[in-house]
Formats: sequence, structure tokens, C-alpha cells
Amino acid sequence: MENPAHPGGRAIIVRVLFFGPLAESLGEREVDIPLSVDTKLADLISRLNLEEHTSKGLRVAVDGSISSDFDIILEDNSEVAFLPPVSGG
Repeated sequence: MENPAHPGGRAIIVRVLFFGPLAESLGEREVDIPLSVDTKLADLISRLNLEEHTSKGLRVAVDGSISSDFDIILEDNSEVAFLPPVSGG
């Protein structure tokens, strides 16, 4: 069955988690997103319009590990968490 959002019908599903103020502003804490096979983490960040947030300290974890390599290829059933910068006092 062909998925119209993904030419050729080849897609993966990635679970995306949002925390802190980002979750509040988006009104979502967890969402499953279909992506094309070979989608990079950078592509997901761009699709979600989070480039500015990552440049301001938003951290990204893929499958439980913090990643600064946004060129990694996401896999089917990957979990991507967007974590707010840690502040202390």
C-alpha cells in the first residue's frame, strides 16, 4: 500500500517526545510521526521547525542517548526526545 506522504510507500514511524516548555507550547507530549526511509535527525528537526531551539540549547536524545550528530539516520520505531536545556541555581 502506497503512502501518499512518502513516494514509493516506504516509510518508518518515529515516536517523538517533547518535554518542558516545548511540550506546553506545542500542546503535545508524545506523537508518532511517519517519515521516509533514510530520514536524518536534522530532517526531523527541520520538519518540526526546531532549528532555532536546538541552536539555543535544546538537547535531542535518540533511543535514550543524547545526540549532537544530527546527520544520523533514524530507524523505524526510534524514539526521539526533545529536552529543554538544564538550568540550575
